[in-house]
Amino acid sequence: MAQGNYMERNKRDYGLRFDHDVKQRKLKARQAHKHSKKAQKSLGLEGKKIAKKNYAQKAQMRKTLAMHEESTIRRKADDNVRDGAVPAYLLDRDNTNRAKILSNTIKQKRKEKAGKWDVPLPKVRPVAEEEMFKVVRTGKRKTKQWKRMVTKTTFVGPDFTRKPPKYERFIRPTGLRFTKAHVTHPELKCTFNLEIIGVKKNPNGPMYTSLGVMTRGSIIEVNVSELGLVTPAGKVVWGKYAQVTNNPENDGCINAVLLV
Repeated sequence: MAQGNYMERNKRDYGLRFDHDVKQRKLKARQAHKHSKKAQKSLGLEGKKIAKKNYAQKAQMRKTLAMHEESTIRRKADDNVRDGAVPAYLLDRDNTNRAKILSNTIKQKRKEKAGKWDVPLPKVRPVAEEEMFKVVRTGKRKTKQWKRMVTKTTFVGPDFTRKPPKYERFIRPTGLRFTKAHVTHPELKCTFNLEIIGVKKNPNGPMYTSLGVMTRGSIIEVNVSELGLVTPAGKVVWGKYAQVTNNPENDGCINAVLLV
């Protein structure tokens, strides 16, 4: 080992920091922001070089996406016909090869990752904080009114345990907690009473999502194992997303439409 390789020697003797992987991941995530900042500020020849490089990367990405857009390639088979072969008109008129480039499972996962869903209710009415929370005035110190009671329907997991009343910031009433929803399948035109797994997104904000508040337009995850849905690979689908289409706090039940 060379004399100046003190960093390698230190790694060999003492190992890496416990948060080394986290730091590397954050460093990699920041690179895109640094590159963007540099590209916006660069002028002259340097700016032209960066723009040319970015354009080449985008062109390559477009080519890759265009290649994956074709879900099925249909080619005519030109194999040599053997003696005693069955005529083509008995085998669907043509011998064809179907090459699946991108399966439906990968498309579905990509769609979920990108969050691009054709939801039944694209626009919903925003709910104000005064309507969502009710101020709770308890105890002898009336000046510190920091407790809030959620007035909308919520979902909490089966292993949920309430904090002690002294430390509980948000109170979710037991009467407004729901564990099941009436989910309609848009293609089957049937409604099923399915268990809720969790709240994926509340359009009013991330705080309501973390609290499990379900209002009109919220995306929830439901257990569809009872429906017997399978992927193209033959695996049983366990959870799928659905959008709430009613006002549960008024109706006393949750109606949703499955996102397929």
